[in-house]
Amino acid sequence: MTAIKSYRDLVVWQKAMDLVDAVYQVVKKFPKEEMFGLTSQLRRAMVSVPSNIAEGQGRTSTKEFLKHLSIAYGSLMEAETQIQIAARQKYLEQQVEESLLNQSAEVGRLINGLSKSLYHKLDGK
Repeated sequence: MTAIKSYRDLVVWQKAMDLVDAVYQVVKKFPKEEMFGLTSQLRRAMVSVPSNIAEGQGRTSTKEFLKHLSIAYGSLMEAETQIQIAARQKYLEQQVEESLLNQSAEVGRLINGLSKSLYHKLDGK
């Protein structure tokens, strides 16, 4: 196993960055009237995910890392909701919605797995 030297080494951060890229590509096709609404909110929520993973990994304590992973997960759920809103408004095709939600689910599983691992580290198990 390779030691984690940077947040950039975390697969969860890498996958979250891939999801940010996918979301940025998709929202380019949203109606212009959504520029300051759903487009902006979805970008902000999505950017928050890898940002909080990186910030948490850079903190000095495991507890702080866990807190930031929790925030990242919450932002991920916010972004998922916004993706579903966009689909309901017919801004996204069903296959695009499914692809984004599948990527999001993978990031969510990775966040949860890392969180469980860190909780075990805290508990000394």
